[in-house]
Amino acid sequence: MVKRGAFIVFEGLDRSGKSTQVARLVESLNQSGEKAVGCRFPDRTTTTGKMIDSYLAQKSELDDHAIHLLFSANRWERSQAILADLEAGTTVVCDRYAFSGIAFSAVKGLSYTWCQSPDIGLPLPDLVLFLELAPAAAALRGGFGNERYETSEVQIAVKDMFERIGSDVGSERWKVLDAGRDVDAVEKDVRGRVEELLKKVEGPVGKLWA
Repeated sequence: MVKRGAFIVFEGLDRSGKSTQVARLVESLNQSGEKAVGCRFPDRTTTTGKMIDSYLAQKSELDDHAIHLLFSANRWERSQAILADLEAGTTVVCDRYAFSGIAFSAVKGLSYTWCQSPDIGLPLPDLVLFLELAPAAAALRGGFGNERYETSEVQIAVKDMFERIGSDVGSERWKVLDAGRDVDAVEKDVRGRVEELLKKVEGPVGKLWA
């Protein structure tokens, strides 16, 4: 029987280094003989993803409830592919997931529990690595401000919401890492946490918020 892969999610504020760490981890795992693939949300290549991309680039407007449901639909579009990879023994490393969906929608005034509901039953990550970075530090990084939510005010509110989400998920699954360090230092920390996880991944993939 093939040992299933691990489902690892990176979360954090915009410009906290998630994409860099996802790419490095996938490359490192594959080089060590552990099959791994990366993914990111929103997936801007799908039909819903193109609508989301237009919204984030501030080229279109949508009701807050509607855009939240679009983000959720975008995750559901990939859910079966994620499960298939995991069951085939491939580790999936994801740049953002449903937790970002809740954080960014709830700070706009939508009900926290309502924001959770469309994602009930999605594949449950085995590990969430939250890259913690002060909003002021994130604002100094290249590219900040290009998209709709990249303002200091929004990022500060989102950081607080992520703390609530992390508490709900629980410390066994949600790990906070200092993203203000050198990129190599963060990568070393990530790899240590992942190696520990890979030793104990077993059983079926859980369901989010179930």
